[in-house]
Amino acid sequence: MIVVISVYKVANFPDGGGHFWVYMQYAQGLRRLGCDVYWLEQFRPPGSGDAAQEASLLSPFFERMQRFGLEGKTLLYAKAGDDFRFVGCEWPDVERVLRRADLLLNFHYAIDPRLLACARRTALVDIDPGLLQFWISTGQLDVPAHDCYLTTGETVGTPSARFSDCGLPWQRFRPPVCLELWPFTYDPHAGAFTTVSSWSTTDWLKVTESGKTVLRENTKRVAFLQFQDLPRHTSQPLELALYTDDRDAADLARLTQNGWRVRHSREVAGSPEAYRAYVQRSRGEFSCAKASCMDFQNAWVSDRTLCYLASGKPVVVQDTGPSSYLVNGEGMFRFSSVDQAAAALDAINSDYGRHCRAARDLAETHFDSQRVLEGVLNTALLARETIP
Repeated sequence: MIVVISVYKVANFPDGGGHFWVYMQYAQGLRRLGCDVYWLEQFRPPGSGDAAQEASLLSPFFERMQRFGLEGKTLLYAKAGDDFRFVGCEWPDVERVLRRADLLLNFHYAIDPRLLACARRTALVDIDPGLLQFWISTGQLDVPAHDCYLTTGETVGTPSARFSDCGLPWQRFRPPVCLELWPFTYDPHAGAFTTVSSWSTTDWLKVTESGKTVLRENTKRVAFLQFQDLPRHTSQPLELALYTDDRDAADLARLTQNGWRVRHSREVAGSPEAYRAYVQRSRGEFSCAKASCMDFQNAWVSDRTLCYLASGKPVVVQDTGPSSYLVNGEGMFRFSSVDQAAAALDAINSDYGRHCRAARDLAETHFDSQRVLEGVLNTALLARETIP
């Protein structure tokens, strides 16, 4: 079976070791199911048009593709007006793959419809539950039609959702982690609870309040600053590996003054291998969620959190809403306040080995990529037969 995955903004983010893994979990899980996997991605060339700068972005990208078994399977293109420019391949090569493929799994919400039109069967994969539906329903995003609509959101398309389903027949699935690539790594002497995240981004929610359109910041910056006092409530060391720039200096000073360890994510997680090593050297994960997750109550769980769980690292993560499978108190703790977060860290440390084993069990039971993606393929390949 040939499967093409259309991903978003990996080649343009060479320092994003964790962002790379978001899509590689799918690629490697599908390969382990026996699929012939191709990677389709839109590359955004440097605005300067500097060929050397472009090469400096693409060289590490193609080296990573080779290390992960996707050499010759990477279909990279750029937009030049209304035309495509291909890197390392030509349009006939891409068209031939798309027409032969059994399925195109599309994570790029604004994909060019001409690419979709070449595919025999298409499935949109929603990894921003609630937020994607909000963008569509408010006209901020125009998503081309697909044969199947898949979402990692547990509440999407259900009566309990706090947002529109946009009139689309959403099929729910759990996000995957490739267990073989994230082995259990128990170390009772591991020190800090960590996480890896971008700090300030251009992520804003355009919402209507009192009849007026306003912008609300929807970043991890806002989320973490609400819990900036947490180190004062626990003896457990806490470390944030953040993607930041010079504008964030005042925020980082506030965190440090409150007892956080802060590192730049480029230094500790700037490649897929470094990101994996950083997660697996950690004692566990502590992380907050964006405001949109709290507003939409989408029961969201991060792909990063799954990497910690698979590695046998207990997680303390912000409660994003009622869930049928996200547990609280055994390998995973979900908090809504500083006191709850501090109590969770203490509980884990009081019986660390048990919570490490429980973390791995959660990953194996609910997020095993082979089991998850087998269901995804069954759903997506039957889409035209079962959905009018």
